[in-house]
Amino acid sequence: MAKKLHPHALVIPCPYQGHINPTIHLALKLASKGFIITFINTQFIHSQITKAHSPSSGLENIFSKACESGLDIRYLTISDGFPLEFDRNMNSLPFLEGLINGFSNYVDKLVGELVKEDCVDPINCLIADTFFVWPSIIAKTYEIVHVSFFTEPALVFALYYHLDLLEENGHSGSHENRKDIVDYIPGVKSIKSSDLPSLYQNSVVHQLIYKAFQDVRKADIIIANTVQELEPETITSIQEKHKFYAIGPIVSANFTELTISSSLWSEHDCTQWLDAKPRGSVLYVSFGSVALVNKEDILELAHGLMLSEVNFIWVLRFNVLGQDEDDILPVGYKEKVKDRGLIVPWCNQTRVISHSAVGGFLSHCGWNSVVESIWCGVPLICSPLVTDQLANRKLVVYDWKVGINLRDEESITREEVRSKIKYLMNEETSNNLRKNVAQVKETFHNTLATNGSSNVNFNKFVEELKIKISLA
Repeated sequence: MAKKLHPHALVIPCPYQGHINPTIHLALKLASKGFIITFINTQFIHSQITKAHSPSSGLENIFSKACESGLDIRYLTISDGFPLEFDRNMNSLPFLEGLINGFSNYVDKLVGELVKEDCVDPINCLIADTFFVWPSIIAKTYEIVHVSFFTEPALVFALYYHLDLLEENGHSGSHENRKDIVDYIPGVKSIKSSDLPSLYQNSVVHQLIYKAFQDVRKADIIIANTVQELEPETITSIQEKHKFYAIGPIVSANFTELTISSSLWSEHDCTQWLDAKPRGSVLYVSFGSVALVNKEDILELAHGLMLSEVNFIWVLRFNVLGQDEDDILPVGYKEKVKDRGLIVPWCNQTRVISHSAVGGFLSHCGWNSVVESIWCGVPLICSPLVTDQLANRKLVVYDWKVGINLRDEESITREEVRSKIKYLMNEETSNNLRKNVAQVKETFHNTLATNGSSNVNFNKFVEELKIKISLA
């Protein structure tokens, strides 16, 4: 009699904060459905997480508390091909080249060890980030099921998937600053050229996207951190070609108190400062964990925040310029805004935006930030910088109408920053926005209820995955 296989998934996120967090939530959800999970972080990511937390926190396994509750989640680390001291932020393109060309060798070796027939509970499923270029090859080599996890909205998936169409029509790989409408992408009614994901012109990023979206075509199942009701036409179009499940928003059941240590930087506790501020009076400002901002924009943003006269928390990462610079703010700035402005290098974003004192979020429109802001019913000011952030803005500003646009041109001005902040933080002028974000928030929460679309889709995905595993 053949041995019954326990569903055992190897789960591996792209080594960036915005990909790690939703993948952790996904691992927890699958483990709660009876899956054995082996979660893989790179050694560098693990070292960053360890440095960000106290030595006594015992982070050999970041899932240790989840395991204590009865979930079977194993935790391993592997090399990404670079020494720990290599600056992956300052050398982002060589690092991406390494992820394209070398990282799969380390994954291949690990998977080979974990699928051995004489192993107890061998790996029988690979759940890998869509932006990796190699998962289908490894899954085929070891005859395991391949699930591709897309951490962004279906709109971005469709645009990347049809990169060939964008190239044929001159909307990708062109150096023209085009303003026309793109209306030929299946499942996408229309989108302005300025809302297309950027960096198509960058050869390394283009190579990564092109190869990854060739690979995803071979996946057994694709899951995405989006919601059926909010992107119905785009999702339906993708489903005509692939097994594609919208299972978002992928957030922790206990949103503000996730017990998994995943932050790559030490977090400043803003709670006491927020507790002293009136309800809805604080603007939260953050440009995420990766995107670089030029110094001119930082200065204009600083002046705009001061001119707006609103309370604010501003996350100003140490490497936000892509280079080391001790003080990038105007001379004496922190002293001038000390009564109403808190400037920190990093914080627990979900804890901040879920606080009742926060009434707006000035964001780069990274997808995690968009999802978390809507989940908390906080409207956005959108200042996208690169990649998917521009398409995310389209959803936020033009489709769902839960935010306003800041960055219309290459650069921003202090007066534009001031006026947009004043508009958003005034409950009368932003009344319609707040009604809209409350409705989309309700959709987000409802979709995870027992009969909600994302919960139903997740259960269908789990059942299909179990069937495929039994047949593999």
